[in-house]
Amino acid sequence: MSRDLTRLLRPRSIAVLGSGWAQNVVEQCERMGYPGQVWPVHPIRDQIGGARCYPSLASLPSAPDATFIGVNRHATVEVVAELSRMGAGGATCFAAGWEEAGEAGLQADLVRAAGQMPILGPNCYGLINYLDGALLWPDQHGGVRVGRGVALISQSSNIVINLTMQRRGLPVAYVACLGNAAQVGLAELAAALLADDRVTALGLYVEGFDDAPAFAALAEAARAAGKGIACVKTGKTEASRSAAASHTASLTGGGAASSAFLRQCGVAEVVSLSELVETLKILHVHGPELGTRLCSLSCSGGEAGLVSDLAEPAGIVFPPVSDAQRQRLGEILGPLVAIANPLDYHTFIWGDGPRTTDVFTTMLAGYDAGIFLIDPPRADRCDPASYQPALDAIEAAQAATGRPAFPVASMPENLDEARAIAMIGRGVVPLMGIETALGAIRAAQTPAGTVGWRPVLSVPPQSTRMMDEDDAKALLRQAGVDVPRGVRSETLSDLAVRASCLTAPLALKGLGFAHKTEAGAVRLGLSTLDGQDEITGASGYLAEEMVSGGVAEVLLGLRRDPVYGVTLTLGMGGITAEVLADTVTLVLPATEAEIGTALRRLRLWPLLDGYRGRPGADTGAVAQAAARLGALMLTDPSLEEIEINPLIVKVEGAVAVDALIRRNN
Repeated sequence: MSRDLTRLLRPRSIAVLGSGWAQNVVEQCERMGYPGQVWPVHPIRDQIGGARCYPSLASLPSAPDATFIGVNRHATVEVVAELSRMGAGGATCFAAGWEEAGEAGLQADLVRAAGQMPILGPNCYGLINYLDGALLWPDQHGGVRVGRGVALISQSSNIVINLTMQRRGLPVAYVACLGNAAQVGLAELAAALLADDRVTALGLYVEGFDDAPAFAALAEAARAAGKGIACVKTGKTEASRSAAASHTASLTGGGAASSAFLRQCGVAEVVSLSELVETLKILHVHGPELGTRLCSLSCSGGEAGLVSDLAEPAGIVFPPVSDAQRQRLGEILGPLVAIANPLDYHTFIWGDGPRTTDVFTTMLAGYDAGIFLIDPPRADRCDPASYQPALDAIEAAQAATGRPAFPVASMPENLDEARAIAMIGRGVVPLMGIETALGAIRAAQTPAGTVGWRPVLSVPPQSTRMMDEDDAKALLRQAGVDVPRGVRSETLSDLAVRASCLTAPLALKGLGFAHKTEAGAVRLGLSTLDGQDEITGASGYLAEEMVSGGVAEVLLGLRRDPVYGVTLTLGMGGITAEVLADTVTLVLPATEAEIGTALRRLRLWPLLDGYRGRPGADTGAVAQAAARLGALMLTDPSLEEIEINPLIVKVEGAVAVDALIRRNN
């Protein structure tokens, strides 16, 4: 459902209900210089926060554009119903104690009462519009009026309050809380905020996605408008995941599915609030998809070494300087300076603005962006004047090359807020703290998602049953995935007769086990089945020809996800799959080419790619098998999970030697 949130987000009139919290709202609007009308509503008070009170909603001069509702949850439902009937523009619902407190049905009553009128919450602090000075906000905050800036949306009110207290120079245009998101969801609210031309980027603190396809569409539209999105996603611990019978269930936890989803949407995922703020500063000034070729400059060998060490775990590399750069930099800096990237340009040119500008510009011209380590001395005890030529040279290099130049302080406190605000106003982004800066730069490099990509709709979890391995492999065979030749029987004696058509060595497996190795239900390398003992607990038996010529073992797992539809996990397989935990995850649909690219992100990719003279594995066959099983999952809604572990990959071809499939009942 699409609602018009314009009046709620950019109101000309604000009604306020409640007492103590409501007074805060009135005072906050006054302090922010809100030019519109503020109408407190209270049955017995004459004024709240210096503003005249109205005894009821019906007595207001007109239907308010936005309303802060600071009354209890049961009264909130009645107020929302009256506002909807009178044609109000929207409301924020502050009260707690709904579904999250076990008040079954009351939240649904609230949504019915609202009808088409948009509401934020309940259990929600509300909304701040720093562009127009409009606040439906009952507490302190750290922001100021701005002409343009980023929007912040959070599913935690306290987290976003903390974000408004930042002193890093980030201009914030809007702050909005979702609370329980009973009606207006994340994608709908984000789209409405990004529709404001004064909003440059979007920052999110997300505990869960309510509508993954809608969010993917929102992210694509934001990119098309040149507006990047950065996100902190929580809920990645073991406690936040459900257990299942397969390796895949544990390996796709820890946020792998949500991280895959964000990456495929083209959203920059960050790990901390500090990284979120620094990434948003980059997106605010330079937009999304920062270039990946970086240079680093400092006047200290220690700083050059430190940034090199910290860059590698952040996934950042520094390409070497070109011959032309090397020659020109050598001419400026002299024979005592080793020309490299990162560059320690020493202090021979310190204070010489033109030469410093020449060095910075020459270096930056060969790259997509540059890191310039600089820590101006604290002004209360020192004189930072000698650092100004270097700071000016950074800005001049950006202006001359058109490439982003990032002044980076080694510690956050070494660049003050006033300087940061001034720099950002001139289009130069200072970054606070080397590690945080590198993380933010890496996040800002996140590529756009595939145009038109949407995850499939998720379905609620259902009870399932595990297919036995023989039936599972029959399904794989129908899907075009190679499996070993084999026969099955209910008894060992009959199996020995049936297996006479197979070529040794053979594998003997007991059916009915999720993890056969742990249960002692698999025996390998058999020349005959004669004389084999029964396998305790087996519901039947399967004999197969063992696969020879394997180069590597790969795990391939697909699962229905309650949020993202269907996920695909690829990794190094075998009995050590969970120990290695070397996996990549994609949210389906995904093409063979995309699956092949994902395989290259494995830490042990070299083992598949002919490491140190070993034969290379047929990774194309892996991608093909994964794509075929993905198509099977997307077309057969009864399939809950498919895991092949291992898929034995040869120089040509790949064979699924073990399969676990769960279907819903």
